[in-house]
Amino acid sequence: METERLIEVLGAHAEPVRPLAPVSRRLLAWFVPAALAVAVVVAVVGARPDLIAKFAQPDFAIPQGAALATAILAAFAALSAGLPDGRRWVLWLPLVPLTVWLGNLGHQCWWDWMRSGFTSLPFGPDYACIPGIALVGLVPAALMVAMLRRGAPFHRRATIMSGILAATALADFGLRLFHPVDAAAMVLVWQIGSVAVFTLLAGLLRFPRRGRF
Repeated sequence: METERLIEVLGAHAEPVRPLAPVSRRLLAWFVPAALAVAVVVAVVGARPDLIAKFAQPDFAIPQGAALATAILAAFAALSAGLPDGRRWVLWLPLVPLTVWLGNLGHQCWWDWMRSGFTSLPFGPDYACIPGIALVGLVPAALMVAMLRRGAPFHRRATIMSGILAATALADFGLRLFHPVDAAAMVLVWQIGSVAVFTLLAGLLRFPRRGRF
Protein backbone atom coordinates (compact mmCIF):
# COMPACT_ATOMS: atom_id res chain seq x y z
CA MET A 1 0.00 0.00 0.00
CA GLU A 2 1.32 3.41 -0.92
CA THR A 3 2.12 5.85 1.86
CA GLU A 4 -0.47 8.39 0.71
CA ARG A 5 -3.17 5.73 0.56
CA LEU A 6 -2.22 4.43 4.01
CA ILE A 7 -2.53 7.92 5.44
CA GLU A 8 -5.96 8.32 3.87
CA VAL A 9 -7.18 5.00 5.28
CA LEU A 10 -5.87 5.75 8.75
CA GLY A 11 -7.36 9.23 8.67
CA ALA A 12 -10.75 7.88 7.64
CA HIS A 13 -11.01 4.93 10.03
CA ALA A 14 -8.70 5.59 12.96
CA GLU A 15 -10.51 6.08 16.26
CA PRO A 16 -9.34 8.49 18.94
CA VAL A 17 -7.06 6.86 21.50
CA ARG A 18 -7.18 7.84 25.12
CA PRO A 19 -3.62 8.00 26.49
CA LEU A 20 -2.80 6.14 29.68
CA ALA A 21 -2.72 8.12 32.89
CA PRO A 22 0.65 8.67 34.60
CA VAL A 23 2.06 5.63 36.35
CA SER A 24 1.70 7.20 39.80
CA ARG A 25 -2.02 7.74 39.23
CA ARG A 26 -2.52 4.23 37.87
CA LEU A 27 -0.59 2.81 40.83
CA LEU A 28 -2.91 4.62 43.21
CA ALA A 29 -5.92 3.45 41.19
CA TRP A 30 -4.74 -0.13 41.68
CA PHE A 31 -3.57 0.05 45.28
CA VAL A 32 -6.61 1.72 46.85
CA PRO A 33 -9.29 -0.76 45.67
CA ALA A 34 -6.87 -3.69 46.06
CA ALA A 35 -6.10 -2.71 49.65
CA LEU A 36 -9.81 -2.20 50.35
CA ALA A 37 -10.54 -5.69 48.98
CA VAL A 38 -7.87 -7.16 51.27
CA ALA A 39 -9.30 -5.22 54.21
CA VAL A 40 -12.78 -6.61 53.49
CA VAL A 41 -11.47 -10.18 53.54
CA VAL A 42 -9.63 -9.54 56.81
CA ALA A 43 -12.76 -7.98 58.33
CA VAL A 44 -14.97 -10.88 57.23
CA VAL A 45 -12.58 -13.57 58.45
CA GLY A 46 -11.62 -11.63 61.57
CA ALA A 47 -8.28 -10.06 62.40
CA ARG A 48 -6.07 -11.96 64.79
CA PRO A 49 -6.61 -10.79 68.39
CA ASP A 50 -2.92 -10.02 69.00
CA LEU A 51 -2.49 -7.94 65.84
CA ILE A 52 -1.62 -4.62 67.52
CA ALA A 53 0.89 -6.31 69.81
CA LYS A 54 2.45 -8.16 66.87
CA PHE A 55 3.15 -4.93 64.98
CA ALA A 56 5.20 -3.81 67.99
CA GLN A 57 7.53 -6.77 67.41
CA PRO A 58 10.28 -6.29 64.76
CA ASP A 59 10.10 -9.95 63.72
CA PHE A 60 6.54 -9.31 62.55
CA ALA A 61 6.62 -5.63 61.57
CA ILE A 62 9.73 -5.80 59.36
CA PRO A 63 8.59 -8.63 57.06
CA GLN A 64 5.11 -7.11 56.89
CA GLY A 65 6.56 -3.76 55.88
CA ALA A 66 8.82 -5.47 53.34
CA ALA A 67 5.88 -7.43 51.92
CA LEU A 68 3.87 -4.23 51.49
CA ALA A 69 6.83 -2.45 49.90
CA THR A 70 7.33 -5.41 47.56
CA ALA A 71 3.69 -5.17 46.49
CA ILE A 72 3.90 -1.44 45.82
CA LEU A 73 7.21 -1.52 43.94
CA ALA A 74 6.21 -4.60 41.95
CA ALA A 75 3.00 -2.84 40.91
CA PHE A 76 4.97 0.27 39.98
CA ALA A 77 7.39 -1.86 37.94
CA ALA A 78 4.59 -3.69 36.13
CA LEU A 79 2.69 -0.52 35.30
CA SER A 80 5.85 1.28 34.19
CA ALA A 81 7.06 -1.60 32.02
CA GLY A 82 3.53 -1.89 30.64
CA LEU A 83 4.17 1.20 28.51
CA PRO A 84 5.67 0.99 25.02
CA ASP A 85 8.57 3.19 26.15
CA GLY A 86 8.83 1.52 29.57
CA ARG A 87 12.32 0.91 30.92
CA ARG A 88 13.21 -2.68 31.69
CA TRP A 89 15.35 -1.75 34.71
CA VAL A 90 12.23 -0.86 36.71
CA LEU A 91 11.39 -4.57 36.78
CA TRP A 92 14.30 -5.02 39.20
CA LEU A 93 12.95 -2.53 41.74
CA PRO A 94 10.90 -5.07 43.76
CA LEU A 95 14.06 -7.09 44.45
CA VAL A 96 15.13 -4.57 47.08
CA PRO A 97 12.21 -5.03 49.53
CA LEU A 98 11.90 -8.68 48.46
CA THR A 99 15.48 -9.26 49.59
CA VAL A 100 14.72 -7.60 52.92
CA TRP A 101 11.58 -9.75 53.25
CA LEU A 102 13.37 -13.02 52.56
CA GLY A 103 16.48 -11.99 54.45
CA ASN A 104 14.57 -11.14 57.62
CA LEU A 105 12.69 -14.43 57.64
CA GLY A 106 15.88 -16.34 56.82
CA HIS A 107 17.67 -14.58 59.66
CA GLN A 108 14.87 -15.56 62.05
CA CYS A 109 15.18 -19.19 60.94
CA TRP A 110 18.96 -19.09 61.39
CA TRP A 111 18.70 -17.47 64.81
CA ASP A 112 16.13 -20.04 65.99
CA TRP A 113 18.34 -22.87 64.75
CA MET A 114 21.49 -21.46 66.42
CA ARG A 115 19.65 -20.94 69.67
CA SER A 116 17.78 -24.22 70.03
CA GLY A 117 18.61 -26.46 67.07
CA PHE A 118 16.13 -28.01 64.70
CA THR A 119 13.57 -28.46 67.48
CA SER A 120 13.05 -24.68 67.42
CA LEU A 121 11.99 -24.80 63.77
CA PRO A 122 8.38 -26.01 63.90
CA PHE A 123 7.40 -27.24 60.51
CA GLY A 124 4.37 -28.98 59.13
CA PRO A 125 1.74 -28.69 56.44
CA ASP A 126 -0.18 -25.43 56.35
CA TYR A 127 -2.98 -26.09 53.91
CA ALA A 128 -4.53 -22.65 54.43
CA CYS A 129 -1.66 -20.69 52.85
CA ILE A 130 -2.13 -21.34 49.14
CA PRO A 131 -5.94 -21.00 49.09
CA GLY A 132 -5.71 -18.11 51.55
CA ILE A 133 -3.31 -16.13 49.38
CA ALA A 134 -5.36 -17.02 46.29
CA LEU A 135 -8.52 -15.74 47.98
CA VAL A 136 -7.02 -12.54 49.35
CA GLY A 137 -5.12 -11.83 46.14
CA LEU A 138 -7.98 -12.53 43.72
CA VAL A 139 -9.21 -8.94 43.43
CA PRO A 140 -5.72 -7.35 43.41
CA ALA A 141 -4.63 -9.77 40.67
CA ALA A 142 -7.75 -9.19 38.57
CA LEU A 143 -7.36 -5.41 38.86
CA MET A 144 -3.69 -5.62 37.91
CA VAL A 145 -4.31 -7.78 34.85
CA ALA A 146 -7.10 -5.46 33.71
CA MET A 147 -4.78 -2.46 34.00
CA LEU A 148 -1.90 -4.18 32.23
CA ARG A 149 -4.15 -5.11 29.32
CA ARG A 150 -4.46 -1.40 28.50
CA GLY A 151 -0.72 -1.12 27.94
CA ALA A 152 1.52 -2.57 25.25
CA PRO A 153 4.62 -3.85 27.03
CA PHE A 154 7.48 -5.35 25.08
CA HIS A 155 8.55 -7.45 28.09
CA ARG A 156 5.21 -9.18 28.52
CA ARG A 157 6.29 -12.12 30.65
CA ALA A 158 8.35 -10.06 33.08
CA THR A 159 5.61 -7.44 33.29
CA ILE A 160 2.85 -9.89 34.16
CA MET A 161 5.13 -11.64 36.67
CA SER A 162 5.74 -8.29 38.38
CA GLY A 163 2.00 -7.65 38.43
CA ILE A 164 1.20 -11.01 39.99
CA LEU A 165 4.06 -10.56 42.48
CA ALA A 166 2.42 -7.29 43.51
CA ALA A 167 -0.95 -8.98 44.01
CA THR A 168 0.41 -11.99 45.91
CA ALA A 169 2.73 -9.93 48.11
CA LEU A 170 -0.23 -7.75 49.08
CA ALA A 171 -2.25 -10.92 49.64
CA ASP A 172 0.41 -12.36 51.94
CA PHE A 173 0.48 -9.09 53.87
CA GLY A 174 -3.27 -9.43 54.37
CA LEU A 175 -3.06 -13.14 55.16
CA ARG A 176 -0.81 -12.57 58.15
CA LEU A 177 -3.33 -10.11 59.58
CA PHE A 178 -5.71 -12.98 60.32
CA HIS A 179 -3.74 -16.22 59.85
CA PRO A 180 -1.90 -16.81 63.16
CA VAL A 181 1.18 -18.64 61.86
CA ASP A 182 4.33 -16.80 62.93
CA ALA A 183 7.06 -19.45 62.87
CA ALA A 184 9.66 -18.10 60.44
CA ALA A 185 10.21 -21.48 58.79
CA MET A 186 6.49 -21.93 58.18
CA VAL A 187 6.09 -18.42 56.78
CA LEU A 188 9.17 -18.77 54.59
CA VAL A 189 8.19 -22.13 53.08
CA TRP A 190 4.40 -21.96 52.87
CA GLN A 191 3.56 -18.28 52.53
CA ILE A 192 6.58 -17.01 50.59
CA GLY A 193 6.52 -20.29 48.71
CA SER A 194 2.92 -19.64 47.69
CA VAL A 195 3.87 -16.16 46.46
CA ALA A 196 6.69 -17.69 44.41
CA VAL A 197 4.45 -20.41 42.96
CA PHE A 198 1.78 -17.97 41.75
CA THR A 199 4.42 -15.61 40.33
CA LEU A 200 6.20 -18.40 38.45
CA LEU A 201 2.94 -19.82 37.15
CA ALA A 202 2.11 -16.40 35.74
CA GLY A 203 5.48 -16.39 34.01
CA LEU A 204 4.75 -19.76 32.39
CA LEU A 205 1.53 -18.58 30.78
CA ARG A 206 1.62 -17.66 27.13
CA PHE A 207 0.54 -14.18 26.11
CA PRO A 208 -0.12 -12.88 22.61
CA ARG A 209 2.74 -11.08 20.90
CA ARG A 210 0.53 -8.31 19.58
CA GLY A 211 -2.31 -6.33 21.04
CA ARG A 212 -3.43 -6.99 24.54
CA PHE A 213 -2.40 -9.61 27.01
